[in-house]
Amino acid sequence: MVYYELKPETKLTEEQEKMLTDAAKLPVVFDEDSPELTDEELAQFYRVSERRREERRKQTVTIRLSPQALDIAKSLGKGYTSVLSRILESALRNKEVIQRYL
Repeated sequence: MVYYELKPETKLTEEQEKMLTDAAKLPVVFDEDSPELTDEELAQFYRVSERRREERRKQTVTIRLSPQALDIAKSLGKGYTSVLSRILESALRNKEVIQRYL
């Protein structure tokens, strides 16, 4: 059984509230098309949002840049480190760029 809690600031229409109330009254029916999950099967579920957040989490590294490169990057304004990250990622996906600087 899955339960949802709405954030306090969430406003539902009367129709939505009625739908939720009616749905809560319905019995849960398991059959061969929709069997009840075992504890082992339930343990295999995970929150997709948490995994995606983990995959997107940036790591802190130290990198040496020439003063000229740093000045140009900083001239891009606030968020320049994110711009540098995207530029680096783009360059690393391009084999020609990598070969040119090896």
